[in-house]
Amino acid sequence: MKIKTEEIKSIIRQEISEYRTKLDVGESGIVIQVGDGIARVHGLSNAMSAEMLEFENGAQGMVLNLEEDIIGVAVLGDYLTIREGHSVKRLNTVLSVPCGEALLGRVVNPLGEPLDNKGPINAESRRPVETIAPGIAFRQPVKEPLQTGIKAVDSMTPIGRGQRELIIGDRKTGKTAIAIDTIINQKGKGVVCVYVAIGQKASTVAGVVQKLTKEGAMDYTIVVAANASDPAPLQYIAPYAGASMAEYFMYDKHGHTLCVYDDLTKQANAYRELSLLLRRPPGREAYPGDIFYCHSRLLERSAKLSNELGGGSLTALPIIETLDGEVAAYIPTNVISITDGQIYLLPNLFAAGVRPAVDVGISVSRVGGSAQVKAMKKYAGSLRLDLAQFRELEAFAQMGTELDSATQRQLDRGQRLVEVLKQGQYTPMDVSEQVTIIFAGTEGLLDKVPVANVIEFEGLLLQHLRASHPSILKGIEETGEMKDPDSLKNVITEFVTQYLSGK
Repeated sequence: MKIKTEEIKSIIRQEISEYRTKLDVGESGIVIQVGDGIARVHGLSNAMSAEMLEFENGAQGMVLNLEEDIIGVAVLGDYLTIREGHSVKRLNTVLSVPCGEALLGRVVNPLGEPLDNKGPINAESRRPVETIAPGIAFRQPVKEPLQTGIKAVDSMTPIGRGQRELIIGDRKTGKTAIAIDTIINQKGKGVVCVYVAIGQKASTVAGVVQKLTKEGAMDYTIVVAANASDPAPLQYIAPYAGASMAEYFMYDKHGHTLCVYDDLTKQANAYRELSLLLRRPPGREAYPGDIFYCHSRLLERSAKLSNELGGGSLTALPIIETLDGEVAAYIPTNVISITDGQIYLLPNLFAAGVRPAVDVGISVSRVGGSAQVKAMKKYAGSLRLDLAQFRELEAFAQMGTELDSATQRQLDRGQRLVEVLKQGQYTPMDVSEQVTIIFAGTEGLLDKVPVANVIEFEGLLLQHLRASHPSILKGIEETGEMKDPDSLKNVITEFVTQYLSGK
């Protein structure tokens, strides 16, 4: 039997014309293909990029691709029950998330829906997930310190309110630990924190929430979780949703906020997956061409606003995971070029028990001393150089060469400074106590204390100062300056003598 193509064509044309009379293709369309969190929809000729759509099963989607006959939609929900032929309608709105005080202490997904079984969230307002970063005229210089409570960070790579400081390193080097300690240290400082967990195990996120609750930090923290089991579109929008929740407190409440994105490597992978499924052309390492813009438009939203806009701030701590220390890979170099400095963590330092395992050589803060209290700036100024020189001398000394007394003294001092900068997890320190112990180290007051006893000595010294000389610590805390370094020197020297004599 011979099939007449003209006949088939005429039947198809007739069917399409009848179909179009039934359906307004500008406002509603039909799913022609679905899978892996992506739906291809025919019709919806009036749809705009980043607009929200609703599927027949109630799931929502976001328009990402606008092609000639079809549109590519990222499904932000259950895509497994969407079938070919299902109808899709426009919602005439862009993706937004709930914002406000009601979110504090809650764990939500990137759409603002609760994940903690504590009931619904009655949010005061909503903000679009994508907003334009403030321009130069609406900002002011970063000069107010954001204390992390970590000696190695506050002394050598200080972070200011409104800054973007990258935390970078291999897996299991303590990147999340630095971010969590920083959140814990904001207790009582009036800073609202947003922790965005991207592509992590649900059990890991639960552990973080449990720790924050135990330390009393959940009272001022919002946790946004897009777990590893969630579809790629949710992992992709998670950091933008977190930034919007923080921006409410920066713009509307004129407050200070801290956003931790843990981590942007997984967000980049989710965006690469979305782009490849949408048939966008792949670039280097198969990432799409706009992956740089993906991160830059997120991190540029961090700012210290001008006084006319209320002087609020959003500080960002993005986290990037490297593979085998490869800092020159595509995503790490991208994010390094966007941020105002990086804290680089080394696996071999971590394995050697130096924790936090901060590499002094590569770690840098482009805001520098302007985000430090005066006392810290004065006494920690030489710390970076001393440690860098110590690392070089240490490598030289390992060759078994005989050393002169000056070099030996420098090595001994360096070993004590390394011990001074060691710090346990979940034990952030007040800036006054940090300044005191760094002052003791850089001024050579610990040179007689055995290296193995430095950490024990530090604890006893701070205990002694809190009990017998609280005015010294209070003075540094209130003014940011050390008014009488000589009296502190005498107190420490006397305490060293007592400690060494066993009293």
